[in-house]
Amino acid sequence: MNKLRIFKFKLVNFILQIWILSLLIYIIDYEFKVNFDKSISKERRDIIQFLANYIIFDFKNDLSGIFFIYISWLIISLIPILNFNDYKKAYSLNLTTFFFLNFFFYLFLYRYSPNYFNSYFQILFTRTIILGIFIILFSIGLSLLLNKTVRHKDVLQFVDLKKIVQKSIIKCPHCGTEFNSIPQYCYNCLKELTKDEIIND
Repeated sequence: MNKLRIFKFKLVNFILQIWILSLLIYIIDYEFKVNFDKSISKERRDIIQFLANYIIFDFKNDLSGIFFIYISWLIISLIPILNFNDYKKAYSLNLTTFFFLNFFFYLFLYRYSPNYFNSYFQILFTRTIILGIFIILFSIGLSLLLNKTVRHKDVLQFVDLKKIVQKSIIKCPHCGTEFNSIPQYCYNCLKELTKDEIIND
């Protein structure tokens, strides 16, 4: 199987996006501080904190966090955009990854840290919606732009190819029959064709 075709699978795109996002979080050492309920266990706290680092940022106190989250999602959103020539696939795959992380973050937060969830849900969810809209617009916009550029390039290549084909057409000087090669005899009028007689269209 062609190695490049592997990246056409949705699951591979999803895993690659999560892996790159995890790598970026690790390199930058990014962490969004969640004020958990005191009753929550360490294991559950670690899971929620892990998920929060993918999607949540502090809008008021940490501009670098906003910058990191948005740039990170821009980077991983490029994977489906470049792999598929369809904007619908691009934004749906990006939203799938985004939804997956958000779903489990909010589910675990609601279940295991309800006080924090009730206090900050509206703020956090508003940021989630804004980031989600941003991802959709970026995915659709860049996909359409790339498609238009590639399509324009294909049209130019087709026009150039058509010109080459037209230049290679040979006409019989006696009856006007067209050939795509240089024959010795015209199959229509059966007259012998010399190089001096052949006329390029």
